[in-house]
Amino acid sequence: MTTAAIADVLTTRSRDVGDFDVRRALPSARRKLIGPFIFFDQMGPVTFEDGQAMDVRPHPHIGLATVTWLTEGALRHQDSLGVDQVIRPGEVNLMTAGRGIVHSERTPAEARDVGATMAGIQTWLALPRALAEMEPAFDHYPAEAIPSVEIDGVQVTLIMGSGWGVTSPVKTYSETLYAELRCGVGSTLALDGGVAERAIYVLTGALEIDGRRCEPGEMIVLETGTSIDILPLEATHAFLIGGAPIDGERIIWWNFVASTAERLEQAKADWKGGRFPQVPNDAEYIPLPER
Repeated sequence: MTTAAIADVLTTRSRDVGDFDVRRALPSARRKLIGPFIFFDQMGPVTFEDGQAMDVRPHPHIGLATVTWLTEGALRHQDSLGVDQVIRPGEVNLMTAGRGIVHSERTPAEARDVGATMAGIQTWLALPRALAEMEPAFDHYPAEAIPSVEIDGVQVTLIMGSGWGVTSPVKTYSETLYAELRCGVGSTLALDGGVAERAIYVLTGALEIDGRRCEPGEMIVLETGTSIDILPLEATHAFLIGGAPIDGERIIWWNFVASTAERLEQAKADWKGGRFPQVPNDAEYIPLPER
């Protein structure tokens, strides 16, 4: 159902990523991008049995930046720049692929013997065309660096961008807004229309937006320029994403984002031919999909 303030409602689809299922909101058949956000996955929550773990083998990316935000557990990131970084809830891993990077994501060794729980959100941001071939980079931000404010009973953690009187230190490549919202019963959060493209993803609980009840697994795309009050119907955990429209069409295929089919074909051939850089001391890899 759309309203004067709601442009669309996207429902997540379950995707098997090998170790567990994720709920994917972007890209969808109806909408590919919200601002620079071209990919939005809810990971878990999952509890691994003793001896099991998340093991995403080395794989490549181009033309995007990944943002990892955990709500439970821990994840070990290793990449072809030589970075080896464990991320925990409240911290931010920002990996900028640019012209090409390879990384793996695994349950840390210390969590493998006792069984582990893991949950979080992984997003990809399409890089502006002028930066699509930039040098790859990795930035980690500790939890104490990420600003959090309480607004009328809503705890707003600003992962990226500016709002509510604070600015996140996390690097952005175009206008970007990304916030975690923890809403108490009876609270209200007012959103102005200053950001061109915005969407709210409900993780748990329920929200009322412009008279519509919004449930877990739904991404509510807001109309451009509208000011709206978000009303929690129960204790709710949600995420707000958005930003300025990206500069032109993007093609997304497997782990690659590009502006042209030719660039995608080059990336495919480079991965198949072993021309991407390697993660140090890790000979494993995910083969190029046949389809």
